[in-house]
Amino acid sequence: MFLHLKNILTPEEVQTARTLLAADAPWIDGRSSAGGQALAHKRNEQLSQDSVQSNSLRALVLAALQRDALFFSAALPKKIFNPLFNRYSGDSNFYGDHVDGAVLRSKFPDQWVRSDISCTLFLADPAEYDGGELRIQEADSERLVKLPAGDMVLYPSSTVHQVAPVTRGARLASFFWIESMVRSTEQRLLLWNMDMDLLKLRSRVGDTDPAVVGLTGTYHNLLRMWADA
Repeated sequence: MFLHLKNILTPEEVQTARTLLAADAPWIDGRSSAGGQALAHKRNEQLSQDSVQSNSLRALVLAALQRDALFFSAALPKKIFNPLFNRYSGDSNFYGDHVDGAVLRSKFPDQWVRSDISCTLFLADPAEYDGGELRIQEADSERLVKLPAGDMVLYPSSTVHQVAPVTRGARLASFFWIESMVRSTEQRLLLWNMDMDLLKLRSRVGDTDPAVVGLTGTYHNLLRMWADA
């Protein structure tokens, strides 16, 4: 399931993030968090997790996720890996083909997180840099993603993907993973589609219509059956 969520961050929050991610922020070699497969393919910078800037930004992103109903409906999050922040520019400008690790250690809080869903929250507008597309391989094609600042993409962690080389400017983003209450991608997609159709139906006939009540019950009974909360 691939999903573009708009305006996760407000313009004011994007500006706050950009200020905290200025050139004098404590950037470190992004390979410090890479697994064995990724070491040879990863050339970027990552904000130190122990920095004041990272603490502030982590809280900002998590608060934004909590208020977004579409994010909750799509991800059905059980655990969220603490948001990380990276920069692609200059000689540290790409991340070649890789698959995200299946189980990752989140520092805040100290917990293991199964990576069902990968998330990239863009913090620089596309006009600010050339290249830097998130390239996600599909069965017979490739999906290219480059979104406005404040927007986020969700995609299956099982996919092969890369960040294309940045040839001008700087690509700034937050990235993290979700362990979903519903492990199956297919089941999450069915629940998402049902929830979105219910929203449309409720806008037409209201919340008390018998069909809305019945279908809402079916949604929650399916979620009850599939969820591991």
